[in-house]
Amino acid sequence: MPTRRRPPRQLALAARGAGRGGYRHGAGRKPKPEEQRRGHRSRPALSPRFPVHVTLAVRPEVTSLRRGHAYHVLRQCFALGNDRFGFRLTDFTVQGHHLHLVCEAEDKTALGRGLQGLKIRIARRLNRKLGRTGALFAERYHERILRSPTEIRRVLVYVYGNSRKHVGGQDRDWIDDRTSAAWFTGWRWPLRDMRLRPEGVPPVVAPRGWLLAAGWKRLGLIEPGEAPAPPRRGGHLPHRDEA
Repeated sequence: MPTRRRPPRQLALAARGAGRGGYRHGAGRKPKPEEQRRGHRSRPALSPRFPVHVTLAVRPEVTSLRRGHAYHVLRQCFALGNDRFGFRLTDFTVQGHHLHLVCEAEDKTALGRGLQGLKIRIARRLNRKLGRTGALFAERYHERILRSPTEIRRVLVYVYGNSRKHVGGQDRDWIDDRTSAAWFTGWRWPLRDMRLRPEGVPPVVAPRGWLLAAGWKRLGLIEPGEAPAPPRRGGHLPHRDEA
């Protein structure tokens, strides 16, 4: 008659000591600071005909993104990730510790995949350039769907004129060279600043949707010296505007 095997005895999960394995106090991912706990609310549905204004903020200890070596890395990353997964980057401005992007996407999944790929590429290359490790971006990206020509024109003026109060002063023809101004087709007159002459692979692609490609232009093309309008109550404010 075969001998019956006893069932294995349940062992307690002991605290990790000198040996390997077991529970270890303090292990695992550390909780986020209170100011970064925004939750993971579901993203709104997105139609491909509506562009999106996206804000990406980096951690406060990261050097200014407008510095030459950092901006050069960002522009390379934009060129490599501006048209992937049904996501298209059409306009951008680089500020001290955040980015403003104007994008098109087939749906919210394409937007999320495109931005995730862009964030990973930027984090890897910029961390390597700066000699740092760890998280680069401070929190989840902020998005605002642009549903009208008025909204789109207001955002474009903001993107290309955001640094005027910090760097450009009152010069009517001044254009921020830390933007995609050189590839923007909505200027009222040709740009005179030779620093903006495009070189290499463009970091943005032309918009495909009617609203972003042509619709907003019915309200008037943008003058290089046009200043952004003050934000409306309840509107999204950028994290910081350091130049």
